[in-house]
Amino acid sequence: MPKILQHRNRCIGCNLCYEIWPVRWRLSRTDGKCTLVGGIEKTGVWQATVSADELPMNEQAAAACPVKIIRIVR
Repeated sequence: MPKILQHRNRCIGCNLCYEIWPVRWRLSRTDGKCTLVGGIEKTGVWQATVSADELPMNEQAAAACPVKIIRIVR
């Protein structure tokens, strides 16, 4: 199954990922950065395994990210 990887510490909080796919992304009220819903932090990188159904929307979110901190691994 595909994984989403996010380098959250480099997030600028533009919120584009949330606008594209609010099921998987949230904007943190604490620090204003986007959070990968269901993600687990491992050595500074947030990871979540996703279904094939979610893949197109998360690919769009990764492409829209202006700082390119979202990556999809198949």
